[in-house]
Amino acid sequence: MLVTTTNEIEGHRVTKYLGLVRGITVRSRSVLGNIGAGFQSLFGGNISIYTDLAEKAREEAYELMVQHAQQVGANAVIAMRYDANEITDGITEVLAYGTAVVVQEG
Repeated sequence: MLVTTTNEIEGHRVTKYLGLVRGITVRSRSVLGNIGAGFQSLFGGNISIYTDLAEKAREEAYELMVQHAQQVGANAVIAMRYDANEITDGITEVLAYGTAVVVQEG
């Protein structure tokens, strides 16, 4: 599966547009994670517990988007983007979305 944030893929041409595809995941921070992050924040710098949580959420949303694209018959996703929103305190949704297409080399 080719995935790009651009609207075209160099060396390929879009032969069919299949529409919007997306992957969404909703994650919460654990109590222990919040405590660990609290300790990390005392010293400043990167709060690795939250970085890891964010990366895992993006990865899961991305994989779900790719699965959705495969289900509709795409071999590529163009104009891919991420979005994230806090649903309530400590609960965040991460959305990966883009346009599913069929591309051919040339």
